Amino acid sequence: MASHHHIDRRTCLRGLGASLALPLFETMGWADAAKGKTSYKPPVRLSFMYMPHGVIMDQFWPTTPESFLESPPPALESLRSVLDQCMLMKGITGIPIAPFNGAPHALELSTWLTAQLPDSNTRNRINIAISADQIAANYVGGLTSLPSLELATMPQTHKENQEGLNEGYYSHCSFRSPTQAVPAETNPRSVLNRLFGKSDKPGGTAQSNPLERQMLDLVIDGAKDLRRRLPQNDQHKLDEYLDSVRAVERRIAAIEYRQKEAALEKAGVSASRRKSSDSPPIEIKIPEGDKRSEYMQVMCDLNVLAFQTDTTRVSTYIGSTPNGVSYPELGFKDEHHSQTHHNNRPEQVSKVASITKFNIDQFAYMVKKMASLREGDGTLLDNCIMMWGSGLEDGNKHSRENLPFIIAGKGGGSLNTGRFFANTKGNQGDLLTTLLACAGIPLDRPIGIATKQIKEMMKV
Repeated sequence: MASHHHIDRRTCLRGLGASLALPLFETMGWADAAKGKTSYKPPVRLSFMYMPHGVIMDQFWPTTPESFLESPPPALESLRSVLDQCMLMKGITGIPIAPFNGAPHALELSTWLTAQLPDSNTRNRINIAISADQIAANYVGGLTSLPSLELATMPQTHKENQEGLNEGYYSHCSFRSPTQAVPAETNPRSVLNRLFGKSDKPGGTAQSNPLERQMLDLVIDGAKDLRRRLPQNDQHKLDEYLDSVRAVERRIAAIEYRQKEAALEKAGVSASRRKSSDSPPIEIKIPEGDKRSEYMQVMCDLNVLAFQTDTTRVSTYIGSTPNGVSYPELGFKDEHHSQTHHNNRPEQVSKVASITKFNIDQFAYMVKKMASLREGDGTLLDNCIMMWGSGLEDGNKHSRENLPFIIAGKGGGSLNTGRFFANTKGNQGDLLTTLLACAGIPLDRPIGIATKQIKEMMKV
């Protein structure tokens, strides 16, 4: 006989002070669902992932709407298996940047989620607009332990002042208010601490790390009673979820170990002579070189876990920032920015295309993982809106007439996926306004330069 036991959405696994949020089970209801209802509808999550400097257009855009699913362009090849859950819109214009014509890189990221220029009268300090992700966080953030999650691969420390603009514009896309940029976290361990409640504040009492192997074993022991009350499908989901948590922890531990060993070698201390009493390196930096994909995939995994456990429903991930980023993993050390000014030289064009594909591959990694996780009557991806894009169309010319965007996920059934719209009429503010509407975020005014919603994107 089927069990009708119903457990609360906020139930956590606990053990010796550690707690671990759970994914959505069939026997759960969402905390914000109407009282008296036994069915549930998972919430829609919003995620934004960024790459600077634009794309090589003929390798990014499909040749025709009909070829989109069967013969995707090279840049999109890694998304082939989930293109039916994606959409592309060619024709989204960026915000005109006059009077800041000499500041293309200061504005490509800072205007990406604001669709608005900085105040020209206060150039030396942040004064732009609240960003789309933070608008969403203000509405749904009270329903989760973290209102939003901001991630980045690179430290947000770029120093330049194009057109006298504050250097913070180069490396921030999230703005809590017109004058307050939201910093992004670059350390995977710190992200774990945020997701699972460990305090990073000076003088704070740090909880036991719930993802340490021994601690996690204790928490899992405490899950046995819960597991016995779950139907078989939910038991499988619980096992799958805990395995994924452990896998992320193992990958981060491996990264940290390699970083410490490399730091010791650089200091002249052989790894084989290292003693347990030796002090660890005082600083661990995320590398900018041959293991960039590994870091980006760990961050993507953390984003997936945060959504899967309903720890947050809004995230941003700055895959890289303008200037100074190289990709030795691709077989060359040239900086991304320098290669985008290729003047159609084939070798440089090829490198930019490789960098674009690399970044989209990491986005595809996250999207496909979400598509593999069951949630409610579908998958986690079904209940997400994932936007990948860049703040420039073409890094060679700094053009903004046709910004590249990929939208993945069905937004809880609100998006018209599996399509390439070759002649979209709209701007980046229109796009953001439409995505927030599809996520159920009410707006008292359009975002930035928006004047409308892009109806063809929406499923009627």
